[in-house]
Amino acid sequence: MGDTSMDTDVVIAGAGPTGLMLACELRLAGVDVVVVERLAERTGESRAGGMHSRTLEVLDQRGVLDRFLAAGEVTPVAHFSGLWLDFAGFESRHPLPLMIVQSTIERLLEEWAAELGVRVRRSSEVSGIRQDGAGVTVELGTATGTAPATVRGRYLVGCDGGRSTVRKLAGIAFPGTPATMTSLLADVELPDLPEDYIFARRCETGYFSVFALEPGWHRVITSEYDRVADRDDTVTFEQVREALIRLAGTDYGMHNPRWISRFSDAARQAARYREGRVLVAGDAAHIHFPAGGQGLNIGVQDAANLGWKLASVVRGPAPESLLDSYHDERHPVGERLLHNTRAQVALARPGAQTDALRDVFSSLLVFDEVNEYLRGMITALDIRYPVDGGHPLAGRRVPDADLKTPDGATRVYELLHAARPVLLDLRGSAEVAAAAEGWAGRVDLVEARSEDDNWTVPAAGEIPAPAALLIRPDGHVAWAAAPGGALDTSALRTALTTWFGPALPEFMGREGLVRTPSA
Repeated sequence: MGDTSMDTDVVIAGAGPTGLMLACELRLAGVDVVVVERLAERTGESRAGGMHSRTLEVLDQRGVLDRFLAAGEVTPVAHFSGLWLDFAGFESRHPLPLMIVQSTIERLLEEWAAELGVRVRRSSEVSGIRQDGAGVTVELGTATGTAPATVRGRYLVGCDGGRSTVRKLAGIAFPGTPATMTSLLADVELPDLPEDYIFARRCETGYFSVFALEPGWHRVITSEYDRVADRDDTVTFEQVREALIRLAGTDYGMHNPRWISRFSDAARQAARYREGRVLVAGDAAHIHFPAGGQGLNIGVQDAANLGWKLASVVRGPAPESLLDSYHDERHPVGERLLHNTRAQVALARPGAQTDALRDVFSSLLVFDEVNEYLRGMITALDIRYPVDGGHPLAGRRVPDADLKTPDGATRVYELLHAARPVLLDLRGSAEVAAAAEGWAGRVDLVEARSEDDNWTVPAAGEIPAPAALLIRPDGHVAWAAAPGGALDTSALRTALTTWFGPALPEFMGREGLVRTPSA
């Protein structure tokens, strides 16, 4: 599988949500992974506070969602710059965001990674990289003062945050816009809050929020415009108190801070997500103001897009050029993320002109089309990758339709638990199996019947259930055939070749080689 001179197939820098999710995706495909993390242990800091619909679907596709649902709370709190979005009739089994702090997300992902055999090396900070035609040698400094070490892999993925060392060492530019404001965050005890929840209360110079994080603890966030702090300065509890007093006129008796942080609206994106055998994902690829709680979610979705592609290249026979589609598909998503968070920052700026703009914008949200557009953007359910084919499902995430197979009832996402491509035949056509016979062992052929005549797709509406479709491991549709008429098996074979490598001659003309998983 790998070069014998390699320590591992893939080195991942960073044991945050993006890095851990990517490690799990690779291990599901049988790829050997080492995660290197500069911290000696998880910090326990709460950090990001939730997961949106598409991320919940990704976890559902892997069969681990219940772990996260048990540790969080589903609640309708999604917004655009503090203006509430309506989730009534949302086209997902998981329409509402899950409130769950990042520290818990990381713990659950690390537990899953351990079950899958992921190796995590802590107290190991990337200090240098050397690429060659076969792999990447990663130099590691240590926080304990022990001698530096190296680890070598066929590929290196930087999931090491906004100040990514991997990105810098790979020479990947990080253009964007500088900060125009400063936000402070603190998890504190707050005895004098007169109400349970203060959400984005706008003031003369900015806005503030206060809400219960967990029993006994509140999160305070202050945002002040035209006040830019040096990103390297230490943030103090007194600074948070002073900022809240400036905005709210009181500090509500805050004391006993558990965690303090500072962030801004600086927005930057990696010029390219791949440089040879080095790739970047999550905050290493894009930073932005955390409006709408999108950052962690986009990082996990980066990992879901990259994982199966990298595994296909490492294990073969997919060509290395498949990795270029990671940039082609995810860079526009990151670009849109920066665009909409910049818009949200502008829409929250204090002043009479912005007040008028918010009033107009709020009045537009009563229209279903506007609300649907914004919630699709925030949740990432409306993403459509540039996949060939004219079917409405091509490039979109597949709906989690109810199915009936010879083994019993199931649903589409249950077919994706193994992180393998699925060729779903809903018409029982021998043409489908014949077209896919050269991809035995790489693609699961499933014959089923849809329980619904029509499927609902965000941004596409209601469409007839397809006759057949090819689903990538990340849950996006690579090819689909409309019901009725002849199947375009040539287009199917093209899609199979594009995404999963060429047909293998030794499998051609042989029967029973495409595995059908049980329900």
